[in-house]
Amino acid sequence: MTGDPFLRYYYGVPLQSDGHNIGALCVLDRDEKSLTPEKVELLKIIAEEIVNRLKTLKYIESLRNTVSETKHTQNKVVHDIRGPIGGIMGLAQIISEQGKENDLDEVLEFINLIYKSGKTILELADEILSADKKRNTSLKSHEMTLVTFKEKLEKLYMPQARSKNILFVVTTNRETEEIAFPQNKLLQIAGNLISNAIKFTPKFGDVVVSLDLSVADDARQLKIIIKDTGVGLDQAGIDAILSSSATSTTGTGGETGYGFGLELVKHLIKGMSGTFNITSEPGAGATFEVVLPI
Repeated sequence: MTGDPFLRYYYGVPLQSDGHNIGALCVLDRDEKSLTPEKVELLKIIAEEIVNRLKTLKYIESLRNTVSETKHTQNKVVHDIRGPIGGIMGLAQIISEQGKENDLDEVLEFINLIYKSGKTILELADEILSADKKRNTSLKSHEMTLVTFKEKLEKLYMPQARSKNILFVVTTNRETEEIAFPQNKLLQIAGNLISNAIKFTPKFGDVVVSLDLSVADDARQLKIIIKDTGVGLDQAGIDAILSSSATSTTGTGGETGYGFGLELVKHLIKGMSGTFNITSEPGAGATFEVVLPI
């Protein structure tokens, strides 16, 4: 080299990983050198050790990512089943508090709701846990229609609504309610919004869910609208939710919030290339609209 640092000698040993050269271990000097075969072998040993350490670091990072993903999945399961389980506990508490005053038909109705909700909670948990796994089964086993979607939502959230004396209604578009579509993530999206709507609606209020599937030129679009008569939101509250700066608040029945649900909903909708809109006024309830290409 005619300029700084005026090097006169170079010897490089390739750093190879899985058949690829990812770099080199280099010896540089301003004076000419002549390396003995022993020193060349030593350099090769050092180069191999460098590659081994890089592979170890990569493996450690992979393990960290796996642990992080596992914790995130665990948080999703815990959060998404908290509402339905709270509803089951609420119905059980009603039965316990009424004691001998319980009407047998009402108790049997509550028990039936508890059973159906519990069974669907297991399905929801399984869907969350297996969402990122490769499936070898056909898509048909993971499809549903508006009718089955409605049934699953009723089984999951009717106990939560009944325990607060909230009227919970799910409607479907009769013209397209028998058309099949993939169910992946839909229970998580709708479920979090419904659970929130029940949470922020006082006793004797209403939560109405509208499910619509439109079909045109082989393009399908699913629209989910959740409308409640709850405490509502001002524009600042809506903007905070949409900008991911909202903080968790306590529900009308003292339900604890954990600040995870709406952020998860937004993440899932974005991943499915959908849209999410909120319209609300303080004291006048809120309407959440989700549109997803199917």
